[in-house]
Parts: sequence; C-alpha cells; structure tokens
Amino acid sequence: MNSKKQLSHFVAVLMLMSGLSILLPICVNAAESDASNVKTKQVPAVRAKVYDQFARAQTLADEDKVGEAILALDNVQAKISSMNSYERAMLWNFYAFIYYQQENYPQALNFFEKVVEEDPIPQPFELTTLFSLSQLHMMQGNFDKTIDYLDRWEKLNTGEIPASNYYLKAQAMYQQKSYAKAEGYISKAIALMEQQPDGVADENWYILQRAVYYELKQPEKVKDVLVKMLKHYDQPQYWTQLAGMYGELGEEKKQLAILESAYQQGYIKSASDIYNLAQLYYYHGAPFKGASLITQAMDEGVLERNLRNLKFLAQSWTLAQENEKAIPVLMAAASLADNGELHAQLGQLHLNLENWTAAIQATEQALEKGELANPGNAYLVLGLALFNQERYKDSIDALALAESYKQSERMAKQWKKYVNTEQQNALLLNGVGS
Repeated sequence: MNSKKQLSHFVAVLMLMSGLSILLPICVNAAESDASNVKTKQVPAVRAKVYDQFARAQTLADEDKVGEAILALDNVQAKISSMNSYERAMLWNFYAFIYYQQENYPQALNFFEKVVEEDPIPQPFELTTLFSLSQLHMMQGNFDKTIDYLDRWEKLNTGEIPASNYYLKAQAMYQQKSYAKAEGYISKAIALMEQQPDGVADENWYILQRAVYYELKQPEKVKDVLVKMLKHYDQPQYWTQLAGMYGELGEEKKQLAILESAYQQGYIKSASDIYNLAQLYYYHGAPFKGASLITQAMDEGVLERNLRNLKFLAQSWTLAQENEKAIPVLMAAASLADNGELHAQLGQLHLNLENWTAAIQATEQALEKGELANPGNAYLVLGLALFNQERYKDSIDALALAESYKQSERMAKQWKKYVNTEQQNALLLNGVGS
C-alpha cells in the first residue's frame, strides 16, 4: 500500500497498489504455450542446462541467500554471448525478481526493462513484464512511464483490455492531475467489474473514483459513489462522508437521517461528528435530542466543556424550553467568555423565569464586562427586573439609559412611562395609608 497524495478537502486518497505479478521462469517453448488471447511467436526454447542454473539461483533466493543468488546469475551472465533471446530475458527476469524481493525497485525496473527489450520472447511473458513495469513505475511516481508501458501492453494484447489496466491508468492520470482523463478510465474500470457476476469493484477503486469526482467538483457523483461504498463496504467513515455530501448538496434532511442512522449503529464517536449531529438536530427542530447528545458526550469526556460547546448546549436547552437546564450551562459558558454577551443572555433568561435578583446580578455582570452588541437591551432587562422588585427609581434610571440607545429607545420610553405611573400610584397608596 503506497500513499501517493493526501487530499486538502472532505477525505485522504491512498494510491493502493495491488501485488506485482512477477512471471517465474518455466522451461517451455513459447510456441507450445496456451495463450489464446495473444498471437504466438516462434521463439527458442530455454535449454535445460541454462534452466538448471536459473533454478539454482531461485533456490538460493528462496533461502534468503541473496548475494549467492546474484553471484549465480552473474556466472550465467558471463556466458551471455551463447544465450538466445528467451534465455537472456529469463536471466533479466530473475535479476528483476530478486531485486524486487529486496525492495530495490530502481534495479528491478532496470532489469524488467531489459526483459522487454529482448526479441523474440513469449508474448504472455512480455505482457506480464510490461504490466509489472507499469506498476513499478507507478510506485516510483513515474506516471508517464506507467501509461507508456500500459499502452505497449494494450498494443500487444489481442483480447479485451482488463479493468486493472484502466484502474492503473486512472491512478497515473489522477497523480498528474488530469482528472477528466482519470474519470474516464476509472469509470470504465468500475463498469467492467460491475458487469461481472458479483457486480462489485474493489473498494480502492471506488475510493479513487470518489476522489476524482471531488476534484472535478461533481458532488452529486461523489454522493452516488459513496452510496455504493456504503452498500458494499459499510465502513463508519462512509456514513459520515455521505452525510457531509448530502449537506453540501443542500439535502439536510437526508444528511440528518444518515448521521442519525450512523449514530444508532455506534459509528458516531468523534467530537466533530457528535457536534455536527447535534447541530442538525437543532436546525431541524429537535433541540432536546441535540442537547441530550452533547450532554452525554461531555459527561463521557468526548466533548470538551469549552466556550463554543457550552454556548451551543445552552442555546439547545433554551430552544427546547428547558430553561432550568439551560441556566447552569449558560453560567458556565459566561464565566469563560471575554465579553458580557452571555451574561446578558443569562439575565434575559432569568427575567423570563421571574428570577428578579438573578436577572439583576447577571445583567450587571454583563454591563461590567462590556463589549455588548446591544447594551440598550441589557439596561432594559435591568430596568424591568428592578421594577418587579418595586425599586422604581433604580428602574427608571436603568430605563433612561436604555432609552439612549436607538435599538431599545421605543420600548424603553414605553416602560419608563409605565414605571413612572406605577411609582406615582405607589406613592399615592402610601400617602393614603399614612
């Protein structure tokens, strides 16, 4: 598995390499081999004495005696002038195989290229080597050569082009950022696989197709690929990725349905996914479920009790009309904030609950911290709370300050007039009582 590029948007695409198909030597005449998909060539046979030396090198390589195996091949190479084209090709193939096993890919490439320079050699042998060369060049990042060797393979082959060729070309084109060409190749590869009895392409093929469509900015097709991936491979990350694509396409209800289903299956575990699901609950009229989800995540230590999370939790409880639950959360959030906005919200919430003293305290804290978007509203809340404690003078003073702000001017005037009247009435009643 080779990672060739990490993507900056939605996901990482891995350039996954299938195992190289290395042709091991066989002592046959190519004209006698059964290769129905290619034309046969009349090529010389591998002589028994030469094959025996190859077999000895093979045995040494299998015993991890690499140095001795290469030395054995060097002894064969010393007699190269007496070898025919097939024997020379087999010699280079043995070198390539040993170097490949040692992960010395430059040397393996060098000898594989020598194989296909020999002529004549059996066409099945040449086809296998050309494909191995294309794969090795892909691993080395030589994308032009990957395509060149695949083209040579296709010219030599007389049968149908297999899906694996299209996949490898798609990989090379993707790495060269030729996304439109890559799309054509990967779509052809997947279509061929989906025509087979099992009707499914390899998972990595879908991953590449998804990445190509993402680069081509075709979210609808990205979504369609993810639906297939979810159906055939059912990985947790595909649920969240599919939900994300529905969100990008503006299909928020489907986004919520997918994420909720993923959560029920135990796939939603990360802090970001939990927060996203809670947001969807909030915006789709289910704030209680979202607040419960966040509370549980905080209790389990998955979500931090930071300002953003606490603020959103308080908003969710408030929208769910669970004010008693919202208050302690909002207090915790307000204590972390640099300005007085959350204290102002807390004051409004206490006012709604007729907690006059708490409303006054929270609002005074808000005004002390400052940097309020609407300070006039804070003075209005303060004035109303003071009024309900029958502190008329203090209430009128607060309402006068609220009146000095345009956003709260009209309402502050109305309430100040009303408080003045109530103050006069109270004075009259006190006078009568005396």
